[in-house]
Amino acid sequence: MAEHETPTNAMSFIDQLEPLVQIQEEATVSRTVMSVEGANVVLFTFDKGQELSEHTAAMPVFVQVLKGRLEVTGGDETVELVPGGLVHFTTRLPHAIRALEPSVMMLTMMTGSKS
Repeated sequence: MAEHETPTNAMSFIDQLEPLVQIQEEATVSRTVMSVEGANVVLFTFDKGQELSEHTAAMPVFVQVLKGRLEVTGGDETVELVPGGLVHFTTRLPHAIRALEPSVMMLTMMTGSKS
């Protein structure tokens, strides 16, 4: 079993997310921190001005900012996301993310049940 996979009928727990990643100068970095039934959780760090260019996902996703500020575009709408905010993208919705300052983001991918 992989480091962050959880057996059936078990609780998954990470006490602190931010120490698992570090913001790197002029870079965007990602790390999968949990893979469980129905979801994968990936932490991203962005230096100011770094971005994920427009793309789509094969599943619904949630985006949360843990630190910093992000400009988040989904379809024809753009919002500024700060800690405490939450964005949901439907399957295949074109979206992009740009860091307005050094930031840490949590992406939750809704993968559906695993067999």
